[in-house]
Amino acid sequence: MSKLSGMTGFGRADGAGQGWTWSVEARSVNGRNLEVRFRGPNGFDALERAAKTAGQARFARGQVNLAVQTKRVESREAAVTVNSAVLARYLTLANELAEDGATPPSADGLLALRGVIEAPEEVEDPEARAALEAAIAKTVEEALDALKISREVEGALLAPVLEDFIARIEALVAQAETEATAQVEAIRERFTRRITELAPDAPGLEERIFLEAAVLATKADAREELDRLTAHVAAARQLVASAPAGRKLDFLMQEFMREANTLCSKSATTALTGIGLELKAVIEQLREQVQNVE
Repeated sequence: MSKLSGMTGFGRADGAGQGWTWSVEARSVNGRNLEVRFRGPNGFDALERAAKTAGQARFARGQVNLAVQTKRVESREAAVTVNSAVLARYLTLANELAEDGATPPSADGLLALRGVIEAPEEVEDPEARAALEAAIAKTVEEALDALKISREVEGALLAPVLEDFIARIEALVAQAETEATAQVEAIRERFTRRITELAPDAPGLEERIFLEAAVLATKADAREELDRLTAHVAAARQLVASAPAGRKLDFLMQEFMREANTLCSKSATTALTGIGLELKAVIEQLREQVQNVE
């Protein structure tokens, strides 16, 4: 059985090789759907597709942001190259000027002249480049794995919170069932009192009042809503025990609130109305927490 996962988390991984070092950071926040965003260095465009594919393979919802930073490690052996031919020409000119009385040039002055020091041109090796990108892509996956663990930790903290709200809803539904049964008797007593207050001897009045009472009692019957709420409680518990469950829980919250609204509209007593309002408040609190579930 999969673990419940949240949508907020952070993961990081580092790597080095082939004269490069790199770091990858993966962050995620809540999102109705899955969106993987990538930001990487110039020249590594092929990484974006690999990163998005890796993110889509691990997550179902949330906004995932991947950031890759790379740095070239300078090689000491190739750091300095002296162009001997250019240096020789500068020395010849310097000696000619020295014969005319000019100050002889210093070594650092000669090395500072244009063309004496050359940076070696790097020849791009396609195979080496592909191997480098593959190594960075592996580090991206490591960062995403760390993010996944972080989100699962959040899910482990969320699970008991969700279960507590579900238990409170279940308790309120039980109270509503008791009060809904009692409200039929309350309706009967109310109309009996009205018969006594009005003219009990009026022809046909008692029959019409009892007919209206029966109609009202039928409209106030909340058995269907309470049965559906009970079923929703069971479904919510099953979803909390599985993953990913965020979208299904989102939909279930709508159904919870629909039944709670209908229960309030059918209420004929202040007690049942109070229970219905409290039920709606707890459902809304649960809905807010569900927004954090993948």
